[in-house]
Amino acid sequence: MTVELPQPLADYFAAKNQHDIDGMLVPFSSDAVVRDEGETHRGSAAIRRWMEATTAKYQVTVEVADATVNGAAWRVAGIVSGNFPGSPATLHYNFTLANDQITRLEIGA
Repeated sequence: MTVELPQPLADYFAAKNQHDIDGMLVPFSSDAVVRDEGETHRGSAAIRRWMEATTAKYQVTVEVADATVNGAAWRVAGIVSGNFPGSPATLHYNFTLANDQITRLEIGA
């Protein structure tokens, strides 16, 4: 299924699938917040560390299966494959966008 995502999200997923940390970080605002696996990461440095750790640990790729939008909030369902029990699994990426940047990302089931 082809889903039309706004450019920051398309760029994020394209870089994620290439395990390109610099590319994944570009769409985020400098004061963005990421919530994943029960932890919160604030700002570019913390988000970079999270990206490096999770990329090294899980080596995931994401196939975008569906996306919905409500104002600045995007909910993306992704089929995530990688080095983790239960792979592949569907995860939901909840993004908030402002000024063509990702300001918040929460990842969960």
